[in-house]
Amino acid sequence: MFKAKILFIGPSESGKTVLANFLSDTTEYVGAEYRPTQGVRILEFESQPEGSGDSTTCEVELWDCSGDLKFETCWPAVMKDASGVVIIFNPDVPSHLKEIETWHSIFIASQGFQDNQCLLIAHQKPGSGVEDGRLPLASHLSRLLLIHSNLEEDPEDVSQAFCRYLGNVVNTMSESREREEMSIIT
Repeated sequence: MFKAKILFIGPSESGKTVLANFLSDTTEYVGAEYRPTQGVRILEFESQPEGSGDSTTCEVELWDCSGDLKFETCWPAVMKDASGVVIIFNPDVPSHLKEIETWHSIFIASQGFQDNQCLLIAHQKPGSGVEDGRLPLASHLSRLLLIHSNLEEDPEDVSQAFCRYLGNVVNTMSESREREEMSIIT
């Protein structure tokens, strides 16, 4: 069984905790007022990744990271042994489109993640006016898979998209493990 460490990162108030709770079937203070995450929350659950070659279950450690820059000194420890990175942002907030470039630079580009280990989620909060249309993303971000999240209208779509992403991560982990084993043999 694979164990995947997935980082949920992005600007403050983008919906990281709401998505983390939803995907892990955790129902902490759903619908409550906004409470910023302090540092990081780690949620553990099992999932069946789609398209991972076999129908095994994957243990997921979902690291719901604060969007507050005051925790920047903790990021190297948070990044250690990560299997994948999900950048979550609110498309209703224009500054988030610029901020996610910084998150990409720090967490993805500097760590050498492959595109299939990364996911962008444009999380639409209740009452959002943003359509699922094309967002003006920087070229390095437009290579990443982007999903629009609306938990009020399409919760199952979000869950399925995350399982497909998790399948990509597990496939990458499997290929890496096979390469490592072959290098030991030869």
